Amino acid sequence: MTANTAPPPSAGGGLEGFFRIRERGTTVGTELRAGLTTFMVMAYIIFVNPSILSSGDLAELGPPFLPTVVATALAAGILTLAMGLVSNYPFALAAGLGLNAVVAFQLILGRGFRWEEAMAVIVWEGIIITILVLTGLREAIMHAIPMSLKRAIAVGIGLFILFIGLANGGFVQQGAGTPVALGNLTTPAFLTFVVGLGLALALMALRVKAALLISIVATTILAVILRSVFGDAAGFGQGQAVLPESYFFDFSADNFSTLLAPLGFLVSVWTRPETGFITVALVVFSLMLSDFFDTMGTVIGVGEEAGLVDEQGRLPGIGRVLLVDSIGAVVGGAFSTSSNTTYIESAAGVSEGGRTGLTSVVVGVLFLAAILIAPIAGMVPQQATAAALVVVGYLMFRSIKDIEWGEIDEVFPVLATMIVMPLTYSITDGIAVGFIAYAFLKLVRGRATEVHPLLWVSALAFVLYFAVPWLQQTFGI
Repeated sequence: MTANTAPPPSAGGGLEGFFRIRERGTTVGTELRAGLTTFMVMAYIIFVNPSILSSGDLAELGPPFLPTVVATALAAGILTLAMGLVSNYPFALAAGLGLNAVVAFQLILGRGFRWEEAMAVIVWEGIIITILVLTGLREAIMHAIPMSLKRAIAVGIGLFILFIGLANGGFVQQGAGTPVALGNLTTPAFLTFVVGLGLALALMALRVKAALLISIVATTILAVILRSVFGDAAGFGQGQAVLPESYFFDFSADNFSTLLAPLGFLVSVWTRPETGFITVALVVFSLMLSDFFDTMGTVIGVGEEAGLVDEQGRLPGIGRVLLVDSIGAVVGGAFSTSSNTTYIESAAGVSEGGRTGLTSVVVGVLFLAAILIAPIAGMVPQQATAAALVVVGYLMFRSIKDIEWGEIDEVFPVLATMIVMPLTYSITDGIAVGFIAYAFLKLVRGRATEVHPLLWVSALAFVLYFAVPWLQQTFGI
């Protein structure tokens, strides 16, 4: 079996045969449970994405709120189903955090793009990445990454997920005069996080199946009780830990109004007199590079945790994964939800034993169902899922034991990759610093030939990536 082809289907029929469940050492029940866990950890995006694109200063400038809720769930459902059926891996997709912030605050608020124009930029970014996949370049770059950096990416993502969990749980927050500080540990919301983390760790230590799912459900029930007692003073987010007044959305044609609206601006976005072609091209390049390497890091990290990669750290049949992910950017832009990308929260389902595309199919179906019952998904507070993320971060961090610790040209890039990811809240920035450090130190030590040519190209592209803000500020582009 080569790294570029998926294993042949199993001889059996039904779900087990189609998804090769027995071959991957799992069961249908485990896959169903893993899918439910991944969905519950990811469901926040149904409301967070619209709140970024369509609330506050963007209430009048961004896409309408309710249609964005519908489109976010619809795009995630369709694309995650496609990932499961096409790639047979337990990866889930949804609107990418960070990328949607660029759309909202840089393009719409900062540069005055209409929301349809901003989403058209996302479509173009997705088209370019899809071309790179079809030509084999994206996969070739992944194969050019040395094993030490691949494992560093997995560990870095683990630290990143753990840090997100601590932040969402309220244990850390932005400090006064310091980047981070201890959070407010006196609220009922923080108590929910502590109970959830303690329960998840205890169940994991006792090897109880569905440990993360049990923790999420139990702490959601606790959160509803605490909110009913303390009200808004409990510290939960708006609409979280509250029984919904209604369980179904009112679906009229207006609630699908944002779908495909950006396609009418694919040409005109390049000729905006306020920005110009070069500015749009730089924005597309930055978004493309971020999307490109975010997915690369996620696939490597989650695949490593699932034990699905080979001895070179390659995921068999990865071309299918990358193709669905690339199309996700196009669909996300066309649906006006921002680029959809493979989620690091997929690791939650992997930690529950998910190993096949059936996990993704379950997640996709639940996202589609969430269109009808989104208020129920919105009940789950971030403190409940935060505990699960901390445990998932620990599980991914364990791969640090497989890293070979040698000289500075090997060790420093590993350290830089691992630490920059959580500190910048960006997988791409961590990979960028690691690539640049690796290429630079190999050059200084006279070992430039050890660096794959595509890694050199990637490192130089990342130098430009970091230079884009300076170019824009210096030359006014």
